[in-house]
Amino acid sequence: MTGAETLDFAREAIYVLLKISAPAMLAALVVGVTIGLLQALTQIQEMTLVFVPKIIAIFLVLLFTLPFVGAAMGGLMTDVAQRIAAY
Repeated sequence: MTGAETLDFAREAIYVLLKISAPAMLAALVVGVTIGLLQALTQIQEMTLVFVPKIIAIFLVLLFTLPFVGAAMGGLMTDVAQRIAAY
């Protein structure tokens, strides 16, 4: 495996990682900003208030995106197996 092939594989792996983690991170961001705005509007300054809704939102997003995550990881693993078999 040449250096260029290694870099291409690493780039593809990072791209798959970003595709897999982006929905959960965006859900956490949206929930965090929303609760932060509600806290600012109501002047409730409880630091632990944001954790439970974020955990629930991330869990729901992961539950709904599980088929997509499995397909993306399966595709990457197929590519890894093909690269191993080629050498």
